[in-house]
Amino acid sequence: MRTDFSPEEISSRDFYRLLTAVVVPRPIAWVSSTSPEGVDNLAPHSFFTVASVNPPIVQFTSVGEKDSLRNIRAAGEFVVHLTPTHLMAEVNATGTNFPPDVSEFDAAGLTREPSFTVKPPRVKESPVALECKLHQLMPMGDCTLVFGVVTHAVVTTDVLDGTHPRIDQLAPLSRLGLDEWGTMGEVREIKRIRKADWPGHFRPGSAL
Repeated sequence: MRTDFSPEEISSRDFYRLLTAVVVPRPIAWVSSTSPEGVDNLAPHSFFTVASVNPPIVQFTSVGEKDSLRNIRAAGEFVVHLTPTHLMAEVNATGTNFPPDVSEFDAAGLTREPSFTVKPPRVKESPVALECKLHQLMPMGDCTLVFGVVTHAVVTTDVLDGTHPRIDQLAPLSRLGLDEWGTMGEVREIKRIRKADWPGHFRPGSAL
């Protein structure tokens, strides 16, 4: 048996809760921005992905009108950080609905680090920061998609194997449904099958 859900028959809030429980795990864009008044904002956004390779563009979604969106619209700059497991409490704290004159950096006890190409500061405690210039804002229903060209990236040297970030050292957090968060868990490797190597048959589970 299956249970049917129709967005025409249940509230948008309930359908949102369904979507966020099944579109999982979701990486978290920890976005720093600076208001026209000079207040440094920091907020987690769990609708986040890479939108383009060349040029390098990342995208996150602002659900509703939030300080991050207002600041980015005004200044055209922001920084996206990776959210590591050991900063879970701080990441969660920066999701509090503080008024615009309160900096989440200060409220959560995080350290500002100067950025190289943009005005908003980086989170020193995060192992990865992607400095971004606004490429496009795209309204989508009651949300806004924010696209940023990555102008500079920094990665803590200790998490690198040569020039490649080690996933076990990054230990990223993800969002699940309700108040659930995900950690990295088991990491498995499987190589993509080239057409030249296709075995001519395939049984589900046989390549795992």
